[in-house]
Amino acid sequence: MVIMLDADVVIRGERGVFDLGGWVASLPNHRFEIAAITIAKLWHGVERAVGPQKSKRRKYLETVVAALPIVPYTEQTAYEHARIWAELQSAGKMIGSYDLIVAATALERGSHVATFNKRHFALVKGLHIIEPK
Repeated sequence: MVIMLDADVVIRGERGVFDLGGWVASLPNHRFEIAAITIAKLWHGVERAVGPQKSKRRKYLETVVAALPIVPYTEQTAYEHARIWAELQSAGKMIGSYDLIVAATALERGSHVATFNKRHFALVKGLHIIEPK
């Protein structure tokens, strides 16, 4: 199984409230990846940080990024993104724009999404969600 990490999983790992490395190690038969939009969200946090926190975040993120394949936003992702966006908007159940892109990227690839934000992602039909423990 391929698992795409949502930003909240990486952020909780950085904050020390979730053992990301331990969780990944506990699933040795799975492959992990991260969507390009998630990298943007995480780097935004680095850019906003100040003082020693900025350096700490940068180092953590560089380590995570070096360990995971980054999945680009492709033309096919754009089609999937538009489909999900239209479906959720028509149903009056819109989720965040970045979450839409993560969901589209995962659906396009047949990946599961690891997130602590199950409530939003559960609105996307056909998306497999894993809540890390």
